[in-house]
Amino acid sequence: MTEQELVALLEKIQALHDRAGTEGERRAAAAAHERIRNRLEEVRSEAPEEPFWRGPHLEYRLTEFDPWARKLLFALLRRDGFRPYRYLRQHRQTVMVRAPRDFIDDQLWPEYRALWERLKQYLEEATDRIIAAAVHNDTPEAEEMEEMPRLRPM
Repeated sequence: MTEQELVALLEKIQALHDRAGTEGERRAAAAAHERIRNRLEEVRSEAPEEPFWRGPHLEYRLTEFDPWARKLLFALLRRDGFRPYRYLRQHRQTVMVRAPRDFIDDQLWPEYRALWERLKQYLEEATDRIIAAAVHNDTPEAEEMEEMPRLRPM
């Protein structure tokens, strides 16, 4: 099996995992994902001179203010063999990476946005459950008033 075929298979398994309805389906998809990833590493080690991503590597500066989203971005980059970094004096939310444009545009960014939406939804639901259980079960946003009251002059 070629490296491209293994990558395509990994993508299909990731999609199955994302749509899994039961814990058993998720575990099976995760196990298959791990087997394919191991095989992909074997293929890569057999031909180390062949780069995983072809094309010129450009330097990208990505900015992500949310720490959870930044962790997801780091994990996706590292999973695919890229090393995120930051220059001295750059802000913490800045993520630098050298990668081909087709990887960033066609794979990383669409996958990142889809996973971040799911993670954000999960974090919001978990936060609501925890606050409702531990603090108070009334967790909606503040109500909006018609008009702001005027301040009295001093």
